[in-house]
Amino acid sequence: MASPHAPAPTGTPLDPAQMIAEARKAFFVMFGFLCLVWATQLVNWLLDGRMAVMHGIRPHDADTLGYLLTAPFLHLNWQHLEGNSGPLFVFGFLAAYRGVRKFLGLTVLLVVTSGMAVWLFQSGDTVTVGASGVVFGYFGYVVLRGLFDRNLIDSLIGLVMGASFAYLLSTAVPGTPGVSWLAHIGGLVGGLLGAWIFRDRSPKQAAALSAGGDPLSLPGPGGGSGRKPGKKPGQIAAGPAGPAGPASPRADLLKELDDLGL
Repeated sequence: MASPHAPAPTGTPLDPAQMIAEARKAFFVMFGFLCLVWATQLVNWLLDGRMAVMHGIRPHDADTLGYLLTAPFLHLNWQHLEGNSGPLFVFGFLAAYRGVRKFLGLTVLLVVTSGMAVWLFQSGDTVTVGASGVVFGYFGYVVLRGLFDRNLIDSLIGLVMGASFAYLLSTAVPGTPGVSWLAHIGGLVGGLLGAWIFRDRSPKQAAALSAGGDPLSLPGPGGGSGRKPGKKPGQIAAGPAGPAGPASPRADLLKELDDLGL
């Protein structure tokens, strides 16, 4: 028997209980991520910063390509980490609250795009560490995701976040001292790309309605509508709990919310 919090089938929008469960998972994932980053910085501090220098990204050095995976967890000092922690948690949570598995794939993409931008295009003998490239990627993803998913709530979140944190883009252009603008722009590009790669590909109920389908019935054997004999439009098929009756106002409300992308 399916659990009330079991993942919805492909093409079925999450109900409020499932959305809350995903948001709870996103919170704990980001909390755990921050704990890991802070614990790493504690070890780096005990080693007088040598860990960051040894495991950061060095441009054009093939031996440091593997450090693309470690650099986002390392920071030069406590001030560097404090400056990244707040945006990392906020944008990471907003990127993850609709699905943690999709979020993990996005994170891998951002680590690669931000790190490779530094490794390929940075000049000079420098070492780059920090989570800011990933932060910029989450920012770009959150701003653009709602447009690709055609989701009203995510579009409004993206609009508010974009307007509130547009000043961050000033550090994604050349000239900011002590800041790897290449990591920022690489992460931002990765986030915009991720919004398209990880877009919601599931069909909406509105598409089923426009094709003449019944959103309250499931496909039956042989491609039929699955409606029980004698069931009229606007009624819910009889189940173990009792006979069929008129569609409830709650069902109509949920349908309207889904049509709006909510």
